[in-house]
Amino acid sequence: MPDTDEPLPSPEQHSMDQHAVGQHAMNRHLDRRSLVAALLAAALVATIAALIPHYSHPPVNPLKGEVAALTTEVNELRQEQEMPALVLNRYRGSICYIFGVYRVGFPTNPLSSLRARVAGTGFVVADGLLATNRHVAEPWYGDPEAEALIHRGATAKLEKLLAYFPEMATPIDIDPVVISPLHDLAIVHMQKSADGRKFPPLPLSEQAGTPGELVTVIGYPMGVAGMVAKSPQVVYERLAYRHDDASAASELAALSLIRPSATYGHLGDVVGSKLVYDAPTAHGGSGGPVFDSHGHVIGINTAYMDGFSGGTLGISVGALKPLITVAQQAP
Repeated sequence: MPDTDEPLPSPEQHSMDQHAVGQHAMNRHLDRRSLVAALLAAALVATIAALIPHYSHPPVNPLKGEVAALTTEVNELRQEQEMPALVLNRYRGSICYIFGVYRVGFPTNPLSSLRARVAGTGFVVADGLLATNRHVAEPWYGDPEAEALIHRGATAKLEKLLAYFPEMATPIDIDPVVISPLHDLAIVHMQKSADGRKFPPLPLSEQAGTPGELVTVIGYPMGVAGMVAKSPQVVYERLAYRHDDASAASELAALSLIRPSATYGHLGDVVGSKLVYDAPTAHGGSGGPVFDSHGHVIGINTAYMDGFSGGTLGISVGALKPLITVAQQAP
């Protein structure tokens, strides 16, 4: 037996020591589980954080974008198709038929004089002011026969120049105020209407338009003959063969048959201040407004080339605006 004075552990003490060892082992096991749980929680949080951007921004459906683009294009096409009727109905009251008589001759030799009529279109651009072509406001401009007489010393003079507006029974006297020295453009002043009627000015565009876009031209192509042709049959039979345009125009006005026509086409090109488009026109349509696909005036209808359906010519509204400013400042 060993030689020692230390007492042997009692059964109770031995049991307590075993319990302490077990408790320590259990604590270590719990610490390990807590660590694993913490690591798993951290991994879960990181995974959720990585997935949140993915689910908060769902993938874009390319088909949805194509449908939206096609819808926009369809709406634009519908707007373009409706534009001719829209501008005609909205602005026809401010677009007039112009009729005049002029003489070019010598005071001492009346037999050498030239007397002729002119027909065209004009539209309101400001209070009391109309825009039209120079060859409408000064009909001898560009007339070879008249210019030959003027070159020989003849004098050119307007005998009368009248504006017939839709829904008005009587015409309004007009006279040129500003004539462009560079372009076939003019601003004319109109007297106040007898009934005090106001004529809203047409909206002028800030730019000349984009080649390829739809354009609408409003005017009075063929003048009195064009309006008689589309009048009721009883009126047509009475006026079709009348050679006095002045009396025919007055009768049309009294019957509320001064009605402009609209044609449309596409803007083919813009070269400087010149517009080229394929909207049809004819004699009498000179001076009419050319509208873009947004309903703004981009130019003034001026001429057409025979034998070429795409050869209608106009002048950009940019060349017109300075004339309006000068006319507004005129006494």
